[in-house]
Amino acid sequence: MKTESLCVHAGYTPGNGEPRVLPIVQSTTFKYATTAEVAKLFDLAEEGFFYTRLGNPTVDAVEKKIAALEGGVGALCTSSGQAASMLAILNVAGSGDHVVSSASIYGGTFNLFAVTLKKLGIDVTFVNQSASDDELERAFCPRTRAVFGETLSNPSMDVLDIERFAALAHRHHVPLIVDNTFATPILCRPFEFGADIVVHSTTKYMDGHALQMGGVIVDSGNFNWSEGKYPELTEPDPSYHGLVYTQAFGRAAFIAKARAQLMRDMGCCQSPQGAFYINQGLETLSLRMDRHCRNAEVVAAWLQRHPAVESVNYPRLPEHPQKNLADKYLPDGASGVISFVLRGGREAGARFIDALKMISLQVHVADIRTCVLHPASSTHRQLTDTQLCEAGISPGMVRLSVGVEHVDDILADLQQALE
Repeated sequence: MKTESLCVHAGYTPGNGEPRVLPIVQSTTFKYATTAEVAKLFDLAEEGFFYTRLGNPTVDAVEKKIAALEGGVGALCTSSGQAASMLAILNVAGSGDHVVSSASIYGGTFNLFAVTLKKLGIDVTFVNQSASDDELERAFCPRTRAVFGETLSNPSMDVLDIERFAALAHRHHVPLIVDNTFATPILCRPFEFGADIVVHSTTKYMDGHALQMGGVIVDSGNFNWSEGKYPELTEPDPSYHGLVYTQAFGRAAFIAKARAQLMRDMGCCQSPQGAFYINQGLETLSLRMDRHCRNAEVVAAWLQRHPAVESVNYPRLPEHPQKNLADKYLPDGASGVISFVLRGGREAGARFIDALKMISLQVHVADIRTCVLHPASSTHRQLTDTQLCEAGISPGMVRLSVGVEHVDDILADLQQALE
């Protein structure tokens, strides 16, 4: 099926006389007839559901849908996008290991990498993703276990050169993990450009209505884990009676380990009710992304012409320095998120935001309603001015998430607020 049809049909196929709409299996546990059957489930010898933390029919259907949309071999839903990023790293890196990450990433992820992972003994080197290959090569060391970046960075809207970063990672025999939240698989499928693992905050466009927190990890199944750096995947796991993930699960070894080991121990799972809400959003994802992109293109061009605006960062603009990357990776649109800087800096940005009427100030992005935020005082507040600069964020930057309202109404509110 085409992507638009997968949004509607993938993951759940009702049988004769069964519900047409994905049902909510609101149960924490499942009944079995014999201890032998349950033992096989706990040994990972058979597929099935026995405890909703590790698997549930409603959640499973959403995982299968997202895996189909991204073109992966499997997916794991989590309680948030932060949980997805955390588990994706911890699945291949532990104390004493090292990760290379783009500096142009969401502030919460930056803090996760720079503060919390450091406490766990994992070092992260942040790099300028537009640096030369030689500069990027110097960030690697023998302890490096993964490379991380965002298809479209939040909030600077930098486009990751996925093919270049995939080639760089693979030269060092490590996987590329890409956060594809803003692009969604409607606009970009990173696996097609060499990425190995994809994560999403499903809280954003996938849900689309600001209803349900969530995240997801998707495994491409393409990375060769048997090159010596990942004994946790290629050697016996004593917590599962010596099971070897690459032998037992083949191409799906990464996602199987994330579920069986990390979700088992950390418990940051998605609920059946939450998965149902996310599925509702996924069904209209292709329709909404088209509207978000078309509206954002009009708004970005309008802002660029406005005398009160100093600069606009939206990679689909003809004059944008990364327009060539946007043409390659995001030919159908670059989401509904725009970042821009007003003349007058931080104070002008605050006055502008306070004057908006229809457009709301909220600590959120990427849903049907147009909303606005000042990153330096909110999502990236913990970053120093130097770190803000490295992430491509000026103190006066405004992040505008263009919704699906009529574009004339969005422009009218922007105009009166700027005045």
